[in-house]
This record gives sequence, structure tokens and C-alpha cells, in this order.
Amino acid sequence: LWHGPDNTPCKMRVYVENGQLRPFSAVVETPRGPNTVAIRNIGQLEFPFAADVYANDVEDPSPDCLAASATIQGGALRTYPFDTLVDSVEVLLKTDGRPLNARIELLQGPNNNKEVIELYTEDGFDRPFFCILETPGSGNVVRIVNTAPVEFPMTAGVVPHSINQDTGDGLVLGGDVVIGGDLGW
Repeated sequence: LWHGPDNTPCKMRVYVENGQLRPFSAVVETPRGPNTVAIRNIGQLEFPFAADVYANDVEDPSPDCLAASATIQGGALRTYPFDTLVDSVEVLLKTDGRPLNARIELLQGPNNNKEVIELYTEDGFDRPFFCILETPGSGNVVRIVNTAPVEFPMTAGVVPHSINQDTGDGLVLGGDVVIGGDLGW
């Protein structure tokens, strides 16, 4: 995001393993005057992507997401595991007006990054970060790392956005494993 010459108040670098399965969608705040959104593909020529930018009718964090906000101190991390029935997850990051430096990871299995967002915002109150991550399959964990020093805490809210209502119709004996429950009994 550019706000006038030589001012980049928000930057993010996004890696998505499979953009068709997990499309990236984020809301970028643009207060006070004209702003320019620049999208660049720094991947190889064999990996093109399509991008859209909308100025109106964007998603807002749910009341659950706002209420679930918890503080993550600088240099700390927090993980949020999700059940197989969760199809997508809301992520809201903000500060009290200080800079926001964070790394958001969607993992499926141990250290298997499906999506990584490296984020910088010069003011996490004026320009909070909100996105919806698609979480198909099982074993999804969202890991939030505050990459700022200890003097720069942030608040993070991570909650389910959409839940699959099929309760085990497609489960196969010896197939999907359900952890922490007796789904389909």
C-alpha cells in the first residue's frame, strides 16, 4: 500500500502453496486520502496468478473475532488448532497505534506451511490486518508470530468463519481420523 511518495504504510509478502484450493483474501485499511495498492508477483514465470482489488463491500471481522482478541507480546507466538469441520478461519491483527510486524502461518501437519503471510503495518490501530484463510482438510493450525521486539505487543483474534455442516457423511472406515471426538458414532 502506498500513501503518497516514499511512504509505504502497509506491506505484506504472501506465499500460498495452492492458490486454487486456498485463495488469499485480505482487507487493507486505507484511511486519510488517496492510496495506491500495488500487487506484484515475485514468483517464477511458470506461476502466474490473478488478482482483484475492491474498494467497497468488503468482509468485516465478526463479533466473535473481535471478542476473541488476545495479546501476543513482541517475539512471542500463539497457535490456534482447528477441527476438520472448519472450512475457513478469520484472522484479525491490530495494535494500540504502534507498528505491527507479524508472521501468519497456516500449517497442515507438523511444519508443513500451506500459507505464509509476512506483514508490516506502520500503525496497527489505523491499519489493522484482517483476512479469511481457507482451511480445507484436517490438521489445520494457524500460527501467529509477533516478529516485533518485546516493546510492541499486538492483539490477535482467530476464530472459525465457516463450518462444514456435513457431520461425517463422507467419512470412510480407516480413512479420515477424527481427533478429540466420536464423530459419526
